[in-house]
Amino acid sequence: MAQLKVGDQAPEIRGIDQHGNEISLASFRGSTVILYFYPKDNTPGCTAEACNLRDNYQVLMEKGFNIIGVSADDEKSHKNFSEKYVLPFALIPDKAKKIINDYGVWGKKKLYGKEYEGILRMTFIIGEDGRILHIFEKVDTKNHTAQILQAPGLSL
Repeated sequence: MAQLKVGDQAPEIRGIDQHGNEISLASFRGSTVILYFYPKDNTPGCTAEACNLRDNYQVLMEKGFNIIGVSADDEKSHKNFSEKYVLPFALIPDKAKKIINDYGVWGKKKLYGKEYEGILRMTFIIGEDGRILHIFEKVDTKNHTAQILQAPGLSL
């Protein structure tokens, strides 16, 4: 798929979250969605990002946001991660990488000079009409909420 950009219709997502609930992007029409992709449950950066969104969950909800996290971890891993850190939002396992590929967040990464393929940490803000309002390609895991609230072009 071509690289998504602001203004594009967001690809539909369907999945079962860590609690066994069916989640689809269509079910969030009429609200703004923070769709964030992260590499792996229980790793330092991913934990910092999830906890930052958790700690600011009420503020984000008051601003009209809903939050959905996606990684290639399985439902059990998401459930344990969610319970351990008391995450109040849906985490969708995407072992088949359908959502990950639809959003173009699988690619080359580098760690300690080694190149490998994996999930790129990215966040998409999706508007009430299902169009992409903003894309964060460089996520500040410890301050992601502030990044979102200060993003240009989002009328909050």
